[in-house]
Parts: sequence; C-alpha cells; structure tokens
Amino acid sequence: MVDLSTDYLGLKLANPLVPSASPLSKNLDTVRQLEDAGAPALVMYSLFEEKIDSEEQQLARFIHEQDFGHAEAGSFHPVPDDYQSYQEKYLEKLQALKTALDIPVIASLNGTSMSGWIRYGKQLQEAGADALELNVYYVAGNEGENGRDVEQRYIHLLSELKQHVSLPVTMKLSSQFSSLIDMAKQLQQAGASGLALFNRFYQPDIDLETLEVIPRLELSSPMESLLRIRWTALLYGKVNLSLAVTGGFHSSDDILKALMAGADVTHLCSVLLQHGPQRLEELLRELQGWLEEHEYESIRQLKGSSSQKNAIDPAAFERANYVEVLDTYNWPDGVWR
Repeated sequence: MVDLSTDYLGLKLANPLVPSASPLSKNLDTVRQLEDAGAPALVMYSLFEEKIDSEEQQLARFIHEQDFGHAEAGSFHPVPDDYQSYQEKYLEKLQALKTALDIPVIASLNGTSMSGWIRYGKQLQEAGADALELNVYYVAGNEGENGRDVEQRYIHLLSELKQHVSLPVTMKLSSQFSSLIDMAKQLQQAGASGLALFNRFYQPDIDLETLEVIPRLELSSPMESLLRIRWTALLYGKVNLSLAVTGGFHSSDDILKALMAGADVTHLCSVLLQHGPQRLEELLRELQGWLEEHEYESIRQLKGSSSQKNAIDPAAFERANYVEVLDTYNWPDGVWR
C-alpha cells in the first residue's frame, strides 16, 4: 500500500487532498461527507472583516440611532435575545467543526485593518483552529504605491499578527509579485509557516446596458493549475515553507504534477463544488492507482522530483519554455498563412 501521508504546516495529514475555503464548509453534514471521502484536513470558509464592519454599521443605524427625532425611543433597543452576529456564527461554526471532525480545521481570515487581523486572528485561535490561512485579497491599484510598499503591507501584517498568535500561519498569495521567490523568503523570515499559491482575483465585469460594474463568479479551469505548478517548482528547495497549490486542480493528473513540482498539499474547491464530496474519494483512488502502477512507495518519494531543483532541464521552467512553446504552434487546416 502506497503511503499517501504528507506534512503541512506542522500537521501530519493522511493524504495531500485538502478541501479549501468554500461554501461546502458551511454545512456540517457536507463536511462530514468530505471527511468520510478521505479529506485529511479542511480549510474553513473565510471570515471577512468587511462583513463584521457592515453588520455593526447596520446595527448602529437601525437600532442604536433610532432615537433621532424621537427622544422617547432612546432607551428602546429591540435586539432579540437569540440574535447572533456574523462573527459569533463563524466562531460557533468553527467550534462545531472541531467537535464533529477528527481532522484538523484551518481557519481562513480576510481582514482589512491591522487591528482586525490581530483581533480576529486571536479569536480564531481561541475557538480552536489548528492553523490559520491569511487570505490577503489586495489589489494594488492605488496611485503612488510602489511594489515595495505592497510587499511591506504583507510582511508587516504577518509580523504583527505573529506577535499575538502561536498558530502556524500560511499566507495565501497573489501571483503578481515582481519577485515571488524573494517575497517568499521575506515571509518566511517574518514568521510564515507556509504559502498557498495562488489567490484567484475574481474580475469585475461591466454591464453594457446599465454601465454598472458587476461582480462575476467563475469557477477555476484546469489550465490555471499550470501557473501554480510552475511557481511551486521554482520555490521548492529554496524556502523552508509548506507549499500548497490552489486554483485549477480538477484531476488526479493535475494533482500529481503539483506534487512532483514540490507541493505538500493540493487544495480542492471548484471540482468539489461541481461534483460533490464523492469526487475527493475518486481522486484519491486515482492517485493511489497511479502511484502503485509506477511503483512509488510514498508521496514523499514523488514530491519535488520534477521541481526546478531536480528537473532534467531546469531552464524549462523559465524563459526556455517560452521560446520553445512558440515554435510548437500549428496552424489549423484551411487558415491562410
């Protein structure tokens, strides 16, 4: 039997297929199905500071400020006794998951202010999270902000938070840093235990009739996995960090390539949303079958075998790949050239 176990953020996991932050973790029955299907850990859906702030503003407006023009209402605050805030519900759900599951639960935090990152990070630790994923969703669109400013935003956030939490922390990064390997090393020095590659920036659309900017949700496609695989292969052996890939992993082939590149775990989201928890069990069987067929004894034996560090042609992960791939294009039949 092939040993599928792996280490991630100091956690010993039975296999590398970890469901990532998604609506699936909001339902306790679904989460139990994921565990039964073989999930070795779970990344919980994100806690958003923006939602907490918005809820508090609504309460202030509709409850605590209702006496404007009506002084007699100043002492009347009709908050139901059983009212639970978004924040309280999240922490309660985290505790419920910890009680119901035998696998580690990694909390995901998306903050907007330093005080928020610290306050909610501490609360997630106190609620029992086994690790913390920082979902830093920042689009660098401010005029006058240079690349070093953007990097320092991440470094400062992590350094400050690590003074208040003892949990292992993984940073979910964008692929848009100008020097990702240097950034990874800075995060390691600042106290990160791991990296998740990469955050998917959902792109806004424009309604041609109303001229409004509207959100558009698109699930990932397998082609997106190649960017994650490439940068994992480039990072492997250059940093002492757990490496997770996230975004575009829909098949056992994608997962195997990520592990060969050097990933410790592969996060799964879109494929589980599309096909349900049972798809995880199928992927595990396929992974096991491939490893047995190719006479591997463990995931550790496979991991990093095709990284840049160990590749037959290390330059293939850099510019040489660009030059060669352009020469492989074949014109479709019937196209003038």
